[in-house]
Order: sequence, then structure tokens, then C-alpha cells
Amino acid sequence: MEALISLPSSHTFHLSPLPSKPPLPGLPSLPFRHHHSIKTHYHIFSPTKTIRLNAQLSSSPATTTTDLPGDEALAGDEKFNWFANWYPLAPVCDLDKRAPNAKTVMGLDVVIWWDRQEGRWQVFDDRCPHRLAPLSEGRVDPWGRLQCVYHGWCFDGAGSCKYIPQAPPNGPPVYFAEIPDQTQFGLHENTQRPYIIMRALRMLGPYSIVPILKSSWCILMFEPTYAATKKILGVAKADREGGVPVEITIETLNITGFLAKQELGYSKFVAPCVFYGSVSSSNIQEVSSTKPQQKQRRFLLIFMCTPVSPGRSRVIWVFPRNFTVWIDQLVPRWMFHVGQNLILDSDLYLLHVEEHKIAKVGPSNWQKSCFVPTKSDAMVVAFRKWLRKYAHNQVDWGTLSTGYLPPTPPREQLMDRYWSHVVQCSSCRVALKGLRTLEVFLQVISIVSIGIVAAAKQGLMSTITSTAVVSTAVLCFLTSKWLSHFIYKNFYFHDYNHAFK
Repeated sequence: MEALISLPSSHTFHLSPLPSKPPLPGLPSLPFRHHHSIKTHYHIFSPTKTIRLNAQLSSSPATTTTDLPGDEALAGDEKFNWFANWYPLAPVCDLDKRAPNAKTVMGLDVVIWWDRQEGRWQVFDDRCPHRLAPLSEGRVDPWGRLQCVYHGWCFDGAGSCKYIPQAPPNGPPVYFAEIPDQTQFGLHENTQRPYIIMRALRMLGPYSIVPILKSSWCILMFEPTYAATKKILGVAKADREGGVPVEITIETLNITGFLAKQELGYSKFVAPCVFYGSVSSSNIQEVSSTKPQQKQRRFLLIFMCTPVSPGRSRVIWVFPRNFTVWIDQLVPRWMFHVGQNLILDSDLYLLHVEEHKIAKVGPSNWQKSCFVPTKSDAMVVAFRKWLRKYAHNQVDWGTLSTGYLPPTPPREQLMDRYWSHVVQCSSCRVALKGLRTLEVFLQVISIVSIGIVAAAKQGLMSTITSTAVVSTAVLCFLTSKWLSHFIYKNFYFHDYNHAFK
């Protein structure tokens, strides 16, 4: 179905002419395709289970079944192919066209770079075939080629090595296998921001690397109260002992995912990492209204949680809608991210610890250790059933990884925001730089104001003026201290203690 690159047991490279690039497959239908007002594009590509540089095509598409949810035995030969699917990788708006961008997905290191000659993003294995130096540490040369800075080898968008400084002009040709990638359209009205991802989409939601993985990397998406309450309304104070029964029914479950029905609408898990759901009473795949002449307001929750490496996942989410879209043009993205990162932090530590506890008892025995008597857990149970039945309770990593979870790091490292989000988000990077500049400016104003008052000779400055200058200095100093706290809390580390929320 998708173009793959084979993974040999050895780490040797085979330099041979690259076969012609196979056509990329179509993507699965996503719910927002019915929204004519939704309009933005995103970049997609398929991962490579590879180290050897030769391209292959998978023999057949993933098998689809019509199995209904239940306690069926494991399917015989029916196994989910982790490397015949697309995965979210990175927003295009957060990528730098001037330099290579390093990313990891499914345990595979890739480099994304802008090919000026072709006018599109290219994705390569992040290793130069010469001495395996990371190409992401290289540069895009003046001719628009990807250059390895170790020995200067240069590659074009097709993977052909165009220049080797140490080789004679008539030397043997060298080719490098590029990874299939695409740019797709279809998300949010009047927001022309492209996103590079391997499948699905991303808009205003944060883009973070979170310490959750192995069998719980998607659980965050399946909490009905989490999605409906926290994601829509934010983390707000409410009746801690309140709540109502949540009726969730799994209508279908097969190798491609599952469909769940609840009072608020429908939710769908598209294996392996996309989840979307409606918060209205109509089906997310149908546009129905009792008043055809009136435009129906629609709101979707779309989440993507991509396995990065054992113990780490990439979370991207978006809330497409067909009303009040003008807000997205006025409010900077980083302001949305500040609040939404706090929502992510609220359950991050809990899920991390939960995953370690499940790993101890074994993913196959999780239901014997967890008590899930209500239908509100139906999607969590369905996901674990899908993982057991079609993936044998594990992710098929593209490297020689053991799959064991790393030990729990200190809380400050576990809930770090700078390395997990800020350095990868162009909007938050610019905001952090601007706020730090403002902090220094306020401190300078404070020091200069005090210096002016101290240097002024007695009688040259009135009492009112000196009082105003001193007040300005104090105000600037206090503001800079508050700003320093704001920066640390929202861009570096914000602890979340449920006991005091």
C-alpha cells in the first residue's frame, strides 16, 4: 500500500541506484472532509522500517475485518502492519526551511529539509551513507541540496548524491533513499498554515513530546470526561463529587480501529494513532440539520499520538470548527498553547506512572489488575483489545529496541515544557524570545531610573518627579520579577498538583 524501505538485520549500507519513486497511496477519509469551510494543508509521509538504502513496496494493503467488539481470540494471521501507515511528524509552520530538521518516529530518526529545486519538503533517513553522520546536523547548500557537514556530500531531493568533494568527477554514482512524503489539504478555514505530518493533521493545539508509551500512548485520547470536559472547557473548578453516567457503546472494532457511540455524538479511532470525535448529536461523518437553510455549527476533537521511541510519544491535537474562526487570526498560537499545555500536564504524570504499573503486571493482564465496571471506560477497553488482538500488545519499533520503558525521571524532567514543546514550536520560541527581551528591558529601565534619581543633584529634581521615577523603577522591577515567573511556569516547567487544584 505505502512505499516502504526494508530493514535488514545488519547495519550495512547498500549504495545502489534508487528505484523510481512509487506513487503514494491515498489517505483514509477524515471527518473534516465534509466541511467546505475548512481549508488548510498539511504534509504527510510514511515511515521506513529501514537502514538499508533500497526501496520496496508492501505486498498488500492492511486487511480489513468486520469483527464486532467482544472477547474473541487473537486473530490468526491478521496482524497490524505498523509500517504501512502514515504518522504525524511535525507542523510545517514550525519547520525551518533554511536548515535540516531532525525528527524521530517509531524509533526511526529522519531529517526533514526544504528542497528549493522541487519546491517541497523532503524526508530522508537521518544518516549520511558515507560514515553515518547525522544529516540533520548539516545544511542546505546554496544550490538547494542537503549537505552533510562531516565530509561535504550533497544530495538532491531524489536522493542522488550530486557532489563528493573527495571523489573524482567521473566517480561511481551514489544514491540515497528518500522516504515517501506528501502535503495534504483540508483543515481550518482561512488559516493558511501548512503542517508536516505523516498522517492526519494539526492546527492550534500544542505539539509536544510526552513521556507516555508502550501500551498507553493513546489512552489520553479515549477518556470521555477528559475530552469533553477538559479539552473543551479547560481545567476549571467544578463539583468534584458530581458527574453523571456516561454511556459509550463500541459499534465496530476491527484492524483499522473502532467506532464508538455516545450521547454527545460519535468517536472514531483510526489505527494506529488518530482519534476524532464530535460533540454534537449528529454523526461525525454526516452533515445533518433540522434547518437546512441554517448553517450547522460543528466542532470536532481530533488527536494524534505518534509513538516516538519507548517511553516517548508525540501528541498533536486540533479542534476544527466552522464558526468563530476569526479568533484564530487575532490570537497568537502561543497563547492557546499556554493553556492547552496545562491541560496536557494535568494527566501526564498519572499516565506515566500508570504505564509503568501496567508494564509490571504485563499488558495482557491489565484487565485483571484494573477495575473498569462502567461504560465510560469502553473506549479504553476497546483500544487495549485492539492492541492485543492485532498488535500483540506492542509497538513494532523500526529499530533494535527492546521496547522496555525507561525509568521514571524527576518530575521537573518528566513535565518539562521547553524541550518537549517550546523548541519545536515556532510561535512559542518567538514568544519566549520576546518575553525575555521585555524582561531585560524592564530591568534596565528599573536600574536606569534609580541611577537617575541617585545622580541628580539635590534641588534639580522635584519631589514629585523623583517619586514618580522611583515608583516607575519599582513597578518595572516587580513586573520583571512577575514576568520571570510567568516565563518559567509557562515555557519551562509548571508542576501540576491535583490536591491544590
